[in-house]
Amino acid sequence: MPPDVDLEPGDMWVFAYGSLMWQPGFSYQHTEPARLAGRHRAFCMTSIHDRGTSEKPGLVLGLAPGGSCLGQAFLVPASQRLETIAYLRARELVSYVYVETLVSVQLPASGNRVHALTYVADPNSPQFVGDLDPADQARIIATAHGRSGSNVDYLRRTIDEMTKLGLRPGRLGQLLERVEKILAHPHLE
Repeated sequence: MPPDVDLEPGDMWVFAYGSLMWQPGFSYQHTEPARLAGRHRAFCMTSIHDRGTSEKPGLVLGLAPGGSCLGQAFLVPASQRLETIAYLRARELVSYVYVETLVSVQLPASGNRVHALTYVADPNSPQFVGDLDPADQARIIATAHGRSGSNVDYLRRTIDEMTKLGLRPGRLGQLLERVEKILAHPHLE
């Protein structure tokens, strides 16, 4: 963990862009949409635990280099800081596919910039698959299932939460359309 994350006193922001948006699992006092520049949301990591297995990996979102990402920022009170960091490490660093990182995000409602803890895709991880073809992503997501449920549910719930926040699903919406076609006509795959 970067030493400056522990050194900053007081409340802490957490930037979420996938399942943390709809299932944070930690206490927070405020949440609002946020924009991270320099990284984009991508199905660039295989999942062998939560949305797939070692035998049939699923795909999960990571923050990949380039572009920008609209997500959600959670303000965690100082009293919950250490507990939240411990929880996030247990959840997000289970197979070391992410790097815990402190990033600067903009809060569009106020225009303020804040530092937020987030989890970035590790391109050195054996589970990093980069930018797969959308057809390949759809085939994987349509059939993968892990201890936290189906890969399709992960995609749907992420899109639902983005929509609630007023964010357009863009490429994720197009990906879901591909997945739904596969599910409707599995014999064509």
